[in-house]
Amino acid sequence: MSAEPRINDRIRVPEVRLVGPSGEQVGIVPLAKALELAQEYDLDLVEVAANARPPVCKLMDYGKFKYESAMKAREARKNQAHTVIKEMKLRPKIDPHDYDTKKGHVVRFLKQGDKVKITIMFRGREQSRPELGYRLLQRLAEDVQDLGFVESNPKQDGRNMIMVLGPHKKKTEAMAEARQAQEARKAEAKANPGKSQNAADAEAPAEEPAEA
Repeated sequence: MSAEPRINDRIRVPEVRLVGPSGEQVGIVPLAKALELAQEYDLDLVEVAANARPPVCKLMDYGKFKYESAMKAREARKNQAHTVIKEMKLRPKIDPHDYDTKKGHVVRFLKQGDKVKITIMFRGREQSRPELGYRLLQRLAEDVQDLGFVESNPKQDGRNMIMVLGPHKKKTEAMAEARQAQEARKAEAKANPGKSQNAADAEAPAEEPAEA
């Protein structure tokens, strides 16, 4: 069955409950009268509630209505948030620099509203020291507790130990904040067109004097 409503001469009922172009209730009228009014207004007669008795029909510009509906659906899909699970892998004896780098990625993912699956990979004799991985996961969870929470507690999975962090901030909120920040940067750049160039000039190294 088609999802398209019946319009104009495709409507096959003796009478309809008619709604005017501005939403006003016209009342129950014969189908012929409703079609006549549609021609007078240069609009379409659209069946909006086929199961009602009698069916409800409205006078509208159906082509414009379909276009606006398609645009709204497109905008809704554009703003729809899809939860993404990122993954970060660590070794139980990770050095401080690598830990800070990995933690930075986790922070970025959580700020974006994404979940993060943390995997501790054990090798060789490390498998007999699961507490090393557990303590590392606890440390990471504490370091990012302002941005995320432990959604799935650490658990052993073969040679790995896995924990899932969930963001405090919803994906839609993160997307909205990112758009606002981008618009603010654009507005600032437009208001101060020479600022970024002056900053770049200030950071550029001075030219060395030419050799004699």
